[in-house]
Amino acid sequence: MELKEITTPSYVIDEKKLRENLELLSDVQEKSGCRILLAQKAFSAFSEYPLIGRYLAGATASGLYEARLSSEEMGKENHIFSPAYRESEIEEIASICDHVIFNSFSQLAKYADTVKGIQEKRGITDGIGLRINPEFSTQDEPIYDPCAPGSRLGITIENFRKGVKEYSGEFSLVSGLHFHTLCEQGFEPLRKTFDAVEDKFGEYLALPQIKWINMGGGHHITKPDYDREGLIELIQRIKCTYSKPCNGCVNIDVYLEPGEAVALNAGYLVTEVMDIVENDIKILVLDASAACHMPDVLEMPYRPPLRDSGPAGEKKYTYRLSSCTCLAGDVIGDYSFDEEIHVGDRLVFEDMAIYSMVKNNTFNGIGLPSIYAMDESGECRPVKEFGYEDFKMRLS
Repeated sequence: MELKEITTPSYVIDEKKLRENLELLSDVQEKSGCRILLAQKAFSAFSEYPLIGRYLAGATASGLYEARLSSEEMGKENHIFSPAYRESEIEEIASICDHVIFNSFSQLAKYADTVKGIQEKRGITDGIGLRINPEFSTQDEPIYDPCAPGSRLGITIENFRKGVKEYSGEFSLVSGLHFHTLCEQGFEPLRKTFDAVEDKFGEYLALPQIKWINMGGGHHITKPDYDREGLIELIQRIKCTYSKPCNGCVNIDVYLEPGEAVALNAGYLVTEVMDIVENDIKILVLDASAACHMPDVLEMPYRPPLRDSGPAGEKKYTYRLSSCTCLAGDVIGDYSFDEEIHVGDRLVFEDMAIYSMVKNNTFNGIGLPSIYAMDESGECRPVKEFGYEDFKMRLS
């Protein structure tokens, strides 16, 4: 079926655009020698994992469930970072994850022996890492800044030095360092951040035991204006500077963990106008909701792109787009159109593959959108539909 024929509300994964993104990322991998992982926190539509796995090295998780999903559905490299791990889950995590990254020396001390023992039985000898905090902010919003004052994410250099001395035995088990400080950013913030990492942690990167560095996510690698050549050069420099010869071969790995770059502009949310009410402005009541189906619209906040529309007042007809929830602030934004909008018309929000399906909810008893995949020819096939039981099962 075509886009205009699917049920609403529905997410639609654009497999052509997804493949194009993956080809760009694969090219960066090949030219730089790095390994790129899907950050599942942004996009975990596992029906597409076979496609993603053809291009990327694997996936990264923020907890056990994501790690299990990657293990079951992609079956490639499987990495995990969490600010803290549950004792009841650490053995399963070690049994399915190739890299387990700790956020503190106390968590390292608590779990490193367990993880090492399980991983060694799987033939993994370099699977334990620590997250560092270079204390170098590149964005203005504290909620998205892991380097903001008081951040719980990553170990500052002052605490790292203390930890190396206090937990010297446990630190000897560490094979990699991880930092993640960016959010939807280009290459220049990464370059400056790595300069800060080198300045503070360079002596530790140079240690013979450090076999890999993970530069996290937030890299807009698949945007047209991203400096991919600069990224490739930086990765090559890192590998040249910090690699340690081992039997004649270079053995340091550089990892990137983009989520948004994998599925950037590779999905839509299709919605139908259910009613039009008027209160100083004409308001479209949609069967899609910002609060339920695209929470980042309210949380970031941001204005989602809408096909064939413009800012308020730019085109002839301006409307406020809202939903059928009871939340007064469940407003997507004000948009203008060349043609008048009517009840029953369909609207297509773009760039809806990322941080939408993974964050949606059933507040107000609002149903979850169906999921479709659109192939290279524009044909849509149903992937999954949701109903009352999906709402009920989240409650008790």
